Amino acid sequence: MPAPTTIDGFIELGFKSGLLEREALQACQSTWSRSGLKPQSPKELADALIKEGVLTHFQAEKLIAGRWRGFLIADKYRLLERLGAGGMGQVFLCEHVKMGRKVALKILPVNQAEDQASLARFYREARAVARLDHPNIVRAHDIDHDDKLHFIVLEFVDGANLHDFVRRNGALKPERAAHYIRQAALGLQHAHEAGLVHRDIKPGNLLLDRQGTVKILDMGLARFFHEDSAAFIKEYEVGYIIGTGDYIAPEQIIDSRVDIRADIYSLGGTMYYLLTGKSPFQDGTNAQKIIWHQVRHPKSLRVLRPDVPEELMRVFEKIIAKEPDRRFQTPMELAAALVPFVTGPIAAPTLEEMPASVLSAVQRPLSQSMQPTGPPTPGTDREPGVIVLPGTPQPKPISPVPIRKKMPPSRG
Repeated sequence: MPAPTTIDGFIELGFKSGLLEREALQACQSTWSRSGLKPQSPKELADALIKEGVLTHFQAEKLIAGRWRGFLIADKYRLLERLGAGGMGQVFLCEHVKMGRKVALKILPVNQAEDQASLARFYREARAVARLDHPNIVRAHDIDHDDKLHFIVLEFVDGANLHDFVRRNGALKPERAAHYIRQAALGLQHAHEAGLVHRDIKPGNLLLDRQGTVKILDMGLARFFHEDSAAFIKEYEVGYIIGTGDYIAPEQIIDSRVDIRADIYSLGGTMYYLLTGKSPFQDGTNAQKIIWHQVRHPKSLRVLRPDVPEELMRVFEKIIAKEPDRRFQTPMELAAALVPFVTGPIAAPTLEEMPASVLSAVQRPLSQSMQPTGPPTPGTDREPGVIVLPGTPQPKPISPVPIRKKMPPSRG
C-alpha cells in the first residue's frame, strides 16, 4: 500500500493494522488540544503517538512506509521492535496481547519454511530449547505457526551479547571473565545432562543481562546424542562444517557429531576473546582458521595478558587443548576449576557499559534515526547467529560451510 501522505491516511492505516484504537487516539487528541500540540504531518503524528506510548518506533516506521499487515502474530503476539537476526531467522520483541509479557519471537522466514531442511532444523532448535530450564540458558516458552509463519517464543533478555560487550568496553579483568565463563559452563552442564550439545558456543551466543547473569542462546545447531543416525543428520549435515570458524573445536571440523567437549573448547576460545578482545585466530581467513584450530595454538595469553593469574592460565590451557581427552571432560569440571577465581561477587554491568535498552528504542522518535525498512546490511566484524540490538551491524553468515576435502585430525 502506498505510504500515507496525509494525517487521515496515516490514521486509516493505523486502524487497519489493529495498532490504533479510536478511544486511545481520541484521548491523545484531547491531551494535545489542551497542550496546544497539533501534528501537521504523518511523521509528526507518528512521533506524538510514540511519545504517548500508543505506537512503538518500529510500528510507526512501518505505517509511515505504508505497511499495515502482520503486526499481530497468531492472534497472541503484537510486534513491538525488531531485535535483529540469527542464523535461523529474524528476532522481534513482542508483547503477549492478553498477558502483557515481553517476549522474543524468533521467526523463520517464509521462503525457508518451504525448505524441508530449514524447517526441520528450526523445529529441532525448538525441541532442544524446550528441554532446558536453567538460569544460564535462554528459556523457550512456546512454538507455534501462523499459516506459513513458524516461530519460537523465547525469554526476552535485556542486555548485550558478550561479543558486543567486549567490543564496546574492551577486554575484561580476569576475575570478571572467570565469572562469566563459569556461568556459561553451568548452563552447558544442564544441557549436557539433557543429552544435548550446542555446537556453536561463542561470545555472540552468550547474553549478559543488566543484573550480570550470562545466558546461552541459539540452540539451532544443537544435536541430541540419541539422534546420531537420524535421517536429518544423514541427509542435511554430512559434508558440512557446523559451527563458527573463530571458535569451532578441531574434532568438529572433521565430523559435526561431537560431544560436550567440543563446547568446552569453544568456551575456551570465548574466554580468550573476553581476556584479549580478539578471537584465537582473528587474523586468518575462514579457511585458515579451520586449519589452525587443528594444528596451531593462538598467540600466547601470557604475552597478551600477563596479569592473568598462573593458575587461571593453566585452566585456560586445559580448556583449549586440541585433543578432547586432555580437556575438562564435563562443563561441571570446568566450573569447579574456576571456583577459586570467583570467590567474591562482581558488580552488575554499569549503565555506561551497557548499550541503551531496547525497550527505550520502542519510544525513540522517528525524527531521530529511521531504521532501515529492508533487510540489514551484513557487517564484517560480527558473528553469525547473534541477536543484536537495533542500529548495530548484522552478521555475515559463514556457516555451514561445505567441506571440499576432509582434513586429517590434529596430531598436536
